[in-house]
Amino acid sequence: MPHEGFFSPAQLMGYVAAAIGIFSFLQKDDRKLRTTIAAQSLSYAVHFLLLGSIAASASALVSSARAFISLHTRSTRVAVGILAINVTLGFLTADGLIGWLPVVGSCIGTIAFFWFEGIAMRLVLLSSTACWLANAIVVGSIGGTLLELFIGVVNASTCYRIWQAERAERLSPIELPSTPSAA
Repeated sequence: MPHEGFFSPAQLMGYVAAAIGIFSFLQKDDRKLRTTIAAQSLSYAVHFLLLGSIAASASALVSSARAFISLHTRSTRVAVGILAINVTLGFLTADGLIGWLPVVGSCIGTIAFFWFEGIAMRLVLLSSTACWLANAIVVGSIGGTLLELFIGVVNASTCYRIWQAERAERLSPIELPSTPSAA
């Protein structure tokens, strides 16, 4: 059960985050995915802050910054710095093992954004989704629970669509140059 009513400010912000997140994972273009995830993570940070989950809020802020930064660089040093910031914030804010779920989820997302792309990135992001889903359930986030469930389904579907398109491209017949026919 949610810690607050279905239409409390915290839950309403969760619905906003869910709408942006759903739109994010419908994107086949990696840059659009990263940009919309940055916006979704920012709204998620406010949502979790309103629910009183400081670790999730901090991790969502790191996720937002990470998504924007990953648009401009895929530097290993930058990624390691983001991971270090996230883990440090985890030590400062996480309450027990459950509090580490969003921290781990955000770290997995960092790994996905900096070291993977295309289908591989989205598959790694599925494990991040599992962490955020567990966190959303524990803290009573209605929008977060719906978002993470939907992200799992949509992300898997998008992976399939990308795979189909890549497969079709690989299997398309090779066009040979026209040769004049012998008459």
